[in-house]
Amino acid sequence: PSRLLPGPLAIAATILADTRSGELPFQMGCTLARVIGSFAIAMVLGNVAGYAMGRSKAVDRYADPWLIVLINMPALVTIIFAYIWIGLNETAAVLAVAINKLPNVIVVMREGARALDPELDEVAEVFQFTWFSRMRHVVIPQLAPYLAASSRSGLSIVWKIVLVVELIGRPNGVGFVLGSAFSLFDMARILSYAICFIVVMLVIESLLVQPLERRAIRW
Repeated sequence: PSRLLPGPLAIAATILADTRSGELPFQMGCTLARVIGSFAIAMVLGNVAGYAMGRSKAVDRYADPWLIVLINMPALVTIIFAYIWIGLNETAAVLAVAINKLPNVIVVMREGARALDPELDEVAEVFQFTWFSRMRHVVIPQLAPYLAASSRSGLSIVWKIVLVVELIGRPNGVGFVLGSAFSLFDMARILSYAICFIVVMLVIESLLVQPLERRAIRW
């Protein structure tokens, strides 16, 4: 029945109406802003922590139990804790998503740091590379495939968790719209926002993530 699965024309009409009113661009923009913020925080902290754990046995021994806890912590529990401890605000929403993404980045980067070629480190020492030159010409090229893998897998995780965060405690965003449409059994709106969300994700993957990944793994 059309009530359960609206036709393409009904969905297209909903997309067009929400686009003309500005509702669809606004809600998509709110979600994209949260995705970018949480993704950036998780990548920066995760890369630093993963590299430190991969290069230092002492750091790895201390941090590994905490990493195991984060990996096995359900995303919903982290989101609820963030909202209770910090409040129903943007800071809590972004941090909740970043914390859920963080262990994935740490695990990948730790394995990348462990796989660094020690002979290349010796070459850098012989030629007296500065710290910046060593990172740019020796470390980062070797870590590039791991950076690409963590960013791609992490981006897919962030997309999904952001919607849950918005569904539970934000007054805007795609997740909020989906929750409102669900309460009204408005399948046309649910499908229209889901389709637009998927299209945006595919565009970012095709035009941004994949070209950057190909460039990163040239070495």
